[in-house]
Amino acid sequence: MTATTGGQPVIHEDVDENGVAELVIDNPPVNAFNVADIGTLIGHLRKYAHDERIRAVVLRANGRGFCGGGDVKEVQRKPGFAGILGQTWGSLELTLAIAECPVPVVGAIHGYCIGLGVLVAGVCDILLAAPDTPFVLAEADNGATSGIVQAIGLMPDKRLRAAMFTCEPVDSAELLRFGSVLRLVPAHELAADARAVATTIARKRTNVIRGLKSAMAGTIGRDIRTHYRQELSYTFELNMSGEARDARGDFVDGRRTGYLDD
Repeated sequence: MTATTGGQPVIHEDVDENGVAELVIDNPPVNAFNVADIGTLIGHLRKYAHDERIRAVVLRANGRGFCGGGDVKEVQRKPGFAGILGQTWGSLELTLAIAECPVPVVGAIHGYCIGLGVLVAGVCDILLAAPDTPFVLAEADNGATSGIVQAIGLMPDKRLRAAMFTCEPVDSAELLRFGSVLRLVPAHELAADARAVATTIARKRTNVIRGLKSAMAGTIGRDIRTHYRQELSYTFELNMSGEARDARGDFVDGRRTGYLDD
């Protein structure tokens, strides 16, 4: 299934002759993830467990940037707590689908990576990024307290704390120095370079690569479900009190600017 908006696909899937599955996000203007988009990505990633053709995955985006975060306007628009529940549980399941995907996932990040996009990047197996790409953990500005367990895959403890408390961007060059990004690649070369990395993996013995990813998950993996659920308890409290809705409303109603240039 492919999510659509206005009749146009939002998530494109292509599988090449090497067994590389490419998932491309294309949801103008900023590639914000709504609940349907998240569900479509989860569906693609989960089905690869039963598809022996798939040897590696590339996850990237078209347009201005990789991901403008979760769709805050959708969260505000839905009645009661339906929006925040859909977005938070969807975020959990999407990051688990990447972490538990039986083959390596190569993330290709350009333009900007905000909120949920950072969580997705944090659980990819390999990251390539364009120079001068800001990674913004926007949770505090939106009344949320979750995403720590995923984002710790990108940066060390003290840097993560600063990024989350201030919502100030972490540049892709800094992530390169941490070793979280494999290399910086000009944006116009990023898709091809990510496919080249994935193809190198795809040429290995597929059962070995699948076994190796499972072994890594057991040794250096994070208990995303348990820790994310603990983090969410504070997000849910803030939503029950109304403070999180007010924080999101500041953005939707124009009282707070976003993180992207107009």
